[in-house]
Amino acid sequence: MNERIRELAEQATKYAHTKNDSLHQFNLDALYEKFAELIVQECINTVENLSPGYDDYRNQIEDAFRGDCVEQIKHHFEIE
Repeated sequence: MNERIRELAEQATKYAHTKNDSLHQFNLDALYEKFAELIVQECINTVENLSPGYDDYRNQIEDAFRGDCVEQIKHHFEIE
């Protein structure tokens, strides 16, 4: 498994433990939801941080396109 995915899974597991009343179990729905949310946020961060490195108008076009992509991903997954 990819190390970053493993880290996200661990974060989701810790989160799920905080959403349960029992000390011995955790909320599976919270785990799945948080894990998916973390993966989508990781994808959004990747797209936002892409930089083609153009020194002309193309950079502005790429910036606008990345912004549109991020907004569409957020809208699709209902992320604020």
